[in-house]
Amino acid sequence: MDVKSRIIDTASRLFYKQGYNSTGINQVIKEAEVAKASLYQYFPSKEDLLIEYLNVTSRVTKQQLELVVSQFENPKDKVLGIFDFLIEMTEITSFNGCNFLNISAELPQENTKVTELIKAQKDSIRNLFTRVLNDEQKEELADELYVLFDAALVSSKVYQSSWPVKTARKIAEKLL
Repeated sequence: MDVKSRIIDTASRLFYKQGYNSTGINQVIKEAEVAKASLYQYFPSKEDLLIEYLNVTSRVTKQQLELVVSQFENPKDKVLGIFDFLIEMTEITSFNGCNFLNISAELPQENTKVTELIKAQKDSIRNLFTRVLNDEQKEELADELYVLFDAALVSSKVYQSSWPVKTARKIAEKLL
């Protein structure tokens, strides 16, 4: 693995596990086993590293969700597949909530560069529900499903359990 990838992987793991504010650059350098100059060559600031973490996480999440919805034919199964994917994610022992909501909770809203990235990722999830439902008349339903999705993520972190997502899936099934 090249130096830049080691830095990103290490920072991603640490930001997710212990939070952005609790992760120092020196810890990233030590655990990635890179020189300080190497880190700053790719990421002039800790915020630049955070932005890369969010961009990479957003791309991976989109790819995973697109793969999920591509496995089903009808809109109902696609939506329920998204919730099933979320159930699987919350049952992983290292689950620590939503990467984006975690960062949003740590940073002030005035940090527009980061908050805009987080909003863009959240909008992509909202848009996925709208696209999956494949009907402009169902935009309100798509928003309801999105709110269920995000609320289930938050509750799953609080309770360290998948039951909130399982409950949200049942509600989604009734809505559909």
